[in-house]
Amino acid sequence: MLTETKARRIKPGDKPVADGTVTGLRLIPATANGRGNWQLRFVSPETNRRRDMGLGVYPEVSIADARDRALAARKLIASGLDPITEGRKKKEQAASVVQVPTFEEAARTVHEEHKSGWSNGKHVDQWINTLTTYAFPVIGGRQVDMLKPADFADVLRPIWSTKPETARRVRQRCHSVMKWSWGKEYVQGNPVDMVDMLLPKQSASARISVHYPAMPWRLVPQFVQEVVHAGEDVTRHLLEFTILTAARSGETRGMTWDEVDLSSQTWIVPAHRMKAKMFHRVPLSGRAIDILEKRKKIGGHDDLVFPSPRGAILTDMALTKFLRHHKAISDVPGRVATAHGFRSSFRDWASETGVSRDLAERALAHTVRNAVEAAYHRTDLLEQRREVMEAWTAHVTGFA
Repeated sequence: MLTETKARRIKPGDKPVADGTVTGLRLIPATANGRGNWQLRFVSPETNRRRDMGLGVYPEVSIADARDRALAARKLIASGLDPITEGRKKKEQAASVVQVPTFEEAARTVHEEHKSGWSNGKHVDQWINTLTTYAFPVIGGRQVDMLKPADFADVLRPIWSTKPETARRVRQRCHSVMKWSWGKEYVQGNPVDMVDMLLPKQSASARISVHYPAMPWRLVPQFVQEVVHAGEDVTRHLLEFTILTAARSGETRGMTWDEVDLSSQTWIVPAHRMKAKMFHRVPLSGRAIDILEKRKKIGGHDDLVFPSPRGAILTDMALTKFLRHHKAISDVPGRVATAHGFRSSFRDWASETGVSRDLAERALAHTVRNAVEAAYHRTDLLEQRREVMEAWTAHVTGFA
């Protein structure tokens, strides 16, 4: 029987030492003193040929461990199996086992694979950020094949009624992740399809309403005079022009010089840049014209009226950061006013100062939802709106 004393005395060049307890088990001297390789010599029941099977290195694999491994191999041999062949099969099977990703791993993979096809950089960030905020803390560490409809309901329930638009986006993105997982055969279906059945029905107003924090219209003049008029940079010019025209910030950020007719004091926004996909004429007040003339003198870009320092279209974050930095007061406690919210400021001002609903809605380029009413809209009332925008400008700049 091989003992620890005998094993430690083995020297390079010595003959292999048989264990004496398990047939065919022996310790082969290696190149360094005190070490050796365990080997089991046997006749394969499959080929009837002698084979040598390595069982590890001594002393990392002790004598007792080597005997256990040799005995396990001998049991396979006794049952007609070749232990070397069986070991190789196990390794191949282990390598072929599908490693199911967690929801977070799957989501980040989907994001990485698809983001190159998204033209909107803001959407690229928002896509993963919404899941990071709302989904990952709840199900991020769970494997996708373990997720049920109830798990996604748990993700959406806290925001289902209070933040319906956010909930819709989170649901949509969870659905995309699980659809990808289904395509990869990690799951056998998409559990997000059933999640609506586990949540209360959203009210129609909750589903369509997106409230942008807006500055109360009576506070706009002070903010413009004290903050906006405190400098002549492109962000301030852009923000004031957006306020004066009651336009969407995306329309003013992408505004080009060929859309402006200074002689008629009119800005014509082409249909492809409008939300309703219909061109929109905007009457420009005197102050709006002043801003455009200043931008013309400053130059910096052949096409864009309000270019970024790099010569590209300013991102909406330029205005958002400005408003956050100056803590622009809004009608939502704890939140600052948004650029889009100034459209609400204009609408409230119009309602409370006697401007007709027809003129106010046309100024905002709102789509007429009533089909009968829409059929009779044959004019955009440009000249009547010009008077409204001059009055709004007088209020905004403090000259009302």
